[in-house]
Formats: sequence, structure tokens, C-alpha cells
Amino acid sequence: MQDTASPGKDRMQTTHYFWNYLPLLLQILAAVGMGTAMVTGSFFIGRHRRTISKLETYECGIVSEGDARGRFSVRFYMVAMLFILFDVEAVFLLPWAVIYRQLPAITGSRFFGFWEMVVYLGFVLVGFFYIVKKGVLDWAADRGDL
Repeated sequence: MQDTASPGKDRMQTTHYFWNYLPLLLQILAAVGMGTAMVTGSFFIGRHRRTISKLETYECGIVSEGDARGRFSVRFYMVAMLFILFDVEAVFLLPWAVIYRQLPAITGSRFFGFWEMVVYLGFVLVGFFYIVKKGVLDWAADRGDL
């Protein structure tokens, strides 16, 4: 028995495939056009008065003093690198913790995943003790730059 309720259901779509993306293209063009129109309109309509006070550097309501290219202590950069290091450590720990119970089936050994992580954390702790011994995290000691 043949279904006559929907005769065109078995045939392929006759319109070109890329015509399906026409609404998306029109939306992107409308968004870009509106943005361009707003920026251009504000350029022509707005008042542009270049006074001395408007051309000065503005930093959170405080008048700037000195050179903006002042020297920073190396400690700021060291702490930033240490943050990235220990953040990456957490990124490595999370997937290991998620599949910890499946590790014996994956590796074939019961404690391989555990000892693997102990070695990894050992390396991390050696690095941590090194930076503590070096005094990078000791902000109270004023020894200048490391």
C-alpha cells in the first residue's frame, strides 16, 4: 500500500544547499551594517572638541604622575608564572581524577595510575620547595629584584 498523503517525502530537496544559509548571511550583514551605521552616525553627529584636559591621560580619576613605563619588580612576573604553572597542574590533575577508577582496566596494572600521579606530584613539590627556598613568595623580605 502506497502512502499518498506525502508524495514529495521520498524525493531529495530540489533547492540548492547553500540557500539554507541565506537567513544567517542576512543576519550577519544586518548586524555589521547596523554597527557601521551607528559608528558613522556618531562620527558625523557628535561634537569633537579637543581640549587640553580631554587629551590628558586619565587613570581612574587620578591625575597621572611620572612615566607610564616605570620598572616593576621581577616578583610580579615570577608570581604570574607560578600561577600559570600551578593552574596547569590542576588541569592535569582533573582528567586523571575523573578516570582514576578505570585506570586499572586501561593500563592493566592496579596501581600504575596512582604511582604515576605520585611521581608527577613529586616533581611539582620539588619545584614548589625550590621557589619557597628561593624566597619568591616571601613579600616581606625586601631584597630588591631576585
